[in-house]
Amino acid sequence: MELRSVVRLLVLSASVFAPGVLSAFGYTSSGNNYVIDAGSANPLVFSVSKSSCDINSIKYRGTELQYSNTGTHIGSGLGSATVSVSQISGSSRYIKVTCVTSTLTHYIVVREGESIIYMATYITAEPSVGELRFIARLLPDKLPNEYPYGEVSNTSGASATVEGSDVFIVNGQTRSKFYSSTRFIDEDSHCVYGGSDLIHVCIMTPQQESSSGGPFFRDIDSNNAGDSTNLYNYMNSGHVQTEAFRMGLHGPYAMQFSRSGIPSVKNLDVSWFGEVSVTGYVPASGRGTVQGTASGVQSGMQGVVHWYNSNAQYWAKTSSSGAFTSPLMKPGTYTMVLYQTEFKIATTTVTVSAGQTTRQDIAGNFNTSRNTLFQIGEYDGQPTGFRNADKFLRMHPSDSRMDSWGPLTYTVGSSTLSDFPMAVFKSVNNPVTIKFNLASAPGAATLRIATTLSFAGSRPQATVNGWSGPVPAAPTKIDSRGVTRGAYRGYGEIYTVNIPAGTLVAGTNTITISSVSGSDGDAFLSPNFIFDAVELYTA
Repeated sequence: MELRSVVRLLVLSASVFAPGVLSAFGYTSSGNNYVIDAGSANPLVFSVSKSSCDINSIKYRGTELQYSNTGTHIGSGLGSATVSVSQISGSSRYIKVTCVTSTLTHYIVVREGESIIYMATYITAEPSVGELRFIARLLPDKLPNEYPYGEVSNTSGASATVEGSDVFIVNGQTRSKFYSSTRFIDEDSHCVYGGSDLIHVCIMTPQQESSSGGPFFRDIDSNNAGDSTNLYNYMNSGHVQTEAFRMGLHGPYAMQFSRSGIPSVKNLDVSWFGEVSVTGYVPASGRGTVQGTASGVQSGMQGVVHWYNSNAQYWAKTSSSGAFTSPLMKPGTYTMVLYQTEFKIATTTVTVSAGQTTRQDIAGNFNTSRNTLFQIGEYDGQPTGFRNADKFLRMHPSDSRMDSWGPLTYTVGSSTLSDFPMAVFKSVNNPVTIKFNLASAPGAATLRIATTLSFAGSRPQATVNGWSGPVPAAPTKIDSRGVTRGAYRGYGEIYTVNIPAGTLVAGTNTITISSVSGSDGDAFLSPNFIFDAVELYTA
């Protein structure tokens, strides 16, 4: 062969696999794997096991990103599944891998020309491990960094553990995969990234209609565990679980590969998903919406409307005027809730029909006039402003960066909000003391203690000037650690203490609020509850 011909052949061969040149869309069978080429300008080629559905190789722009010891998969791997592959033509060309077990069908789809792995997971029963998650296990030397919360979940190089095997000490700081979480309502994309090419691998979930927990639920997004960098889509878990798991189709969701920065879920098109025949998928034409106006939300707080039933959940923020429009919803009858930030102030019901917009207003009446003697915090469903509330989402309560938990004394009129603890732990800072002055004795009064989450049966008992209020009934149990995992949202119990006339006096008064429980525990795993607001008022 002439030298010129050899050179031309080498150049042509190189160009086929060079970034910026479309690679060959399609799939091949290679041993125990299906090898799928997305046909994208920045080539994405990955392999799926024919026997387990594990993704065991991911090459983006020729760079291997998959951790070799463990695959990318559902749960901790399906173990075995019936795996098939097909090419489908519609508005585009697609390759679909279908993995079937007795209770689960997982779909892996690529659309020609895109460096995106689309997925959806259909279940008829919760996995036996008690959680439904997708986890990509990737190479930490290629993708060492996390977005958006940086090192809070990077446990590489840990020197010790604080709790069990999931909270670690790294360079004197507490870190855990739990500290990577974001409220569902705030989710856009969460990513791992690195390398000289600054490759980003991002998970995007356009909606979590089949997950559980509502708009403010948070779950693990990512962590660099040393051996592998892990990227998650948690669909169901027992991490502060407040409602039953939902069956059906979870997704579509996507894992996108990029060199041009961080992609946004707002730009992710999944409207074509109905073309690839996925069990449980409901297209836009089979859905309806709800429009209306929300009222009664405290000034300065965000109104949020939440719809849910046993099959699906949705949410929408209200405008400054209170107007809202729901996402496209599956037909059915829904409980409809209005929150101010995260505090529930109204509930009603609404029925959604396919192809129709239903009008349903909702009005809260919590913020009615009353004679407030003092109030600590706001009724927003969060421990906003209290001591360590600015830190606990991303670190353990024992972290050296935390301010002292106390026990603390808060003096009405002179203390700052951060002088009041966000939580009371039975074995750490019990009780919290409130001191205040009254110009005159008010007679009978009401102490309202709003909480966001309880652990190990903890609830508040109040003592007023030596008078002991009743011990409330135990709250509904949530079988999960809470604040130590950066969680604060549970059922949001509100406790009302009726203070008899003659208890409060003119001059100095003292209230203590204690964590009481029939259970015990050490330090931050002792029974505890998280404050939302404390208010003393008369009618």
